[in-house]
Parts: sequence; C-alpha cells; structure tokens
Amino acid sequence: MTKPTVLLQLDTDAQASVFDSLVAIDSGVDHLLRHQGVTPESVRDLVYGAMFTRGPEHLKRTAIFVGGSDAGLAEKVAQRAKECYFGPVRVSILLDPNGANTTAAAAVLAAEKHLPLAGSEAIVLAATGPVGRRAVRLLARAGAMVRVASRRLDRAQEVCQEVAELVDGAKLAPHDTSSDQGLRTALDGAQLVIAAGPPGVELIGTPFASNGGTVRVAIDLNAVPPAGISGVESSDRAEERNGVVCYGALGVGGTKMKIHKAAVAKLFTTNDLILDAEEIFQIGRELK
Repeated sequence: MTKPTVLLQLDTDAQASVFDSLVAIDSGVDHLLRHQGVTPESVRDLVYGAMFTRGPEHLKRTAIFVGGSDAGLAEKVAQRAKECYFGPVRVSILLDPNGANTTAAAAVLAAEKHLPLAGSEAIVLAATGPVGRRAVRLLARAGAMVRVASRRLDRAQEVCQEVAELVDGAKLAPHDTSSDQGLRTALDGAQLVIAAGPPGVELIGTPFASNGGTVRVAIDLNAVPPAGISGVESSDRAEERNGVVCYGALGVGGTKMKIHKAAVAKLFTTNDLILDAEEIFQIGRELK
C-alpha cells in the first residue's frame, strides 16, 4: 500500500510560517506536521520521529522543510538534521528560510534570460542579507564577477569570504555603499543589478541608467514602497525602462512560487535529497 506523503515543517520562529504551510498544502502534501521554535538542540527527536516510523521502502514519502526568519539558525537546524542520518535511513530536506533560496534562485534565473552570466559584471545590493548572500553565491557559480555591496565593508568582506569557501574560482569584490560616491563606484560598469534590501528601503535613489548606461538588467526584490531601485515597479516582469530590462518583487514572485512548489514535490521522489540554494536553482531551470 502506498503511504501518504508527510512533510515535517521545522520553523525556528515562535510561530511556524503560514506562508510556507500553505505552499506545502498547495503542492499536494497529504499531511503537514508543523513545529515552531525549533532549535539545533531540539531537532534530533523530531527527525528521529520522521526516520524511524516507516520502513526503507516508504521513507521517500516523508520529508523535512526547514524555515524561519533567521537563515543562519535554520542552516544550523538543517545541519543537525543531516547529522541524524545513517546509511539509507534518511529523508529528504528542503531548506528555504524566509524564502531566501527560492527568491534568490528566481532572481538569478530572471537575469540569465537576458544576460549571459558567465563573465558579466553583476552587483548585489544589500548582499549581506539572506537573499543577497544566496544571490551572490548563485551568480558566482554561474561565472559572473560579483560586486558584493553593503553599507558596511566588513560585512561585505565576510560574505565574499563565505562564498569563496563554497565556490571554487569565485570572482568577488566587496563594496562599501554607505556613501553616494561608494554607490557610484560600485555601480560603475555593472551590467546586472540585484537589490535584495529590506522592505521599504530605497538603495538607489537616482536613475540606475546614470552609471553610464551599462546596466542591462535591474531586479528589485523589495515589494514595499519606496522601491529599492528607483524607477522599478514591483509588478515589472521583463519591463523595459530607459533601455534596462526590469523585474520587481511581484514579477519575480511568480517564478519563486513555482520553484517552491516544484521543490516540495521533488522531495517525495527519493529519500536522499538535500535541496539548498544550488539544487533549488536547478529545479527552477528545469521548470517549463
């Protein structure tokens, strides 16, 4: 008899994400088990419950989703979960804290529709946040020369070091954008701009074409006014503005949702998947 699919939602926040729960339900999960306030210390018994209640032939019908607003903490929870596994006794895991992996994947996929990423000059604004870090990582893997921008140079340098350890041959440069001059320098010659700042924070207040006209694609992941990139509307989806192909948060959001649902569905194809940023990006590439 075929077992129903069960998704164990492990959320690090005080309340498990309703958004992630609804996406799981819409993805066709038969049963959703929601746990909030999950810590690296408390995750073991939850994972053991997922591992030991079904025989090996049915383990692919159980999977784990790790989320929460604290991406660093969620990564630690996922790591502890993986450490519980042994031999074939394991279940697949999807890691998407605060939608960071699926959003970054959707943004980079949008960019590569219009620009060969290998060898291109890309800048990620607010690159030290969860989405920004993953966008930097995905762009670096695609062969782009990535400018890692932050209002604090030490944090930009930290992201560069983190990504360099994960991506062999990554071409990265930290930039301090706390001043107008620093922002102009960071933007100079860039072909792709991805703004991954918090809601309602304007990162580029002047028209983005002012960098000499080299920007070909601008992606703003902030859905709350004011725009993160002046001149980009949240609903933009490959909208051309001043010769620049623009995407707003809602324009990217449709692809993000498709990737999220496809990733949840893929969890139940086998019991040994670990879906992090790169794997989620590949799922997005395979979508029709």
